[in-house]
Amino acid sequence: MTEIVIRDAMPGDAGRIAELYAPFVNETAISFEEVPPDEAEFRDRISAAQEHHAWLVLETDGAFRGYAYATRFRGRAAYDWTCETAIYLDAAVRGRGLGHALGGALLERVETLGYRSAIAGVALPNAPSQALHERLGYRPVGTVERAGWKFGRWHAIEFWERPLGASPGGRRPGRS
Repeated sequence: MTEIVIRDAMPGDAGRIAELYAPFVNETAISFEEVPPDEAEFRDRISAAQEHHAWLVLETDGAFRGYAYATRFRGRAAYDWTCETAIYLDAAVRGRGLGHALGGALLERVETLGYRSAIAGVALPNAPSQALHERLGYRPVGTVERAGWKFGRWHAIEFWERPLGASPGGRRPGRS
């Protein structure tokens, strides 16, 4: 039996996150970044995400295997109940249900924080990510055909939405 731990990211996780993420940047159009962020940049990203959203890591039997985070969707106040989510897993553990466990934990967390909608962008083609998001209860809501230029060509992004909880109350998520 594999022990699965999903926990809040800590600054000390930034190096492992940078290492896991670099191939997505260097070898795929899954990420539209062109230069992999370093450990210091990831420490800053973790800190920023955890101010009002969440950043989680997944370990199996003590080994770092992936991460998921939620960030602000758009800058205007009316969007404050919506967050954008992302999930990244080590290639060695994909297809074992760990993305579902990690994504589900992230959705529970942001719903508890008061968010009422989660948005995910999936660079196409990416059938495994589409299947994961569908399994997590997201539904496709639209595609931007020429969303990003990488590796000498245009790439499309398909946006997925997942409702969370009931209508908003009086306070904005993650704010006092």
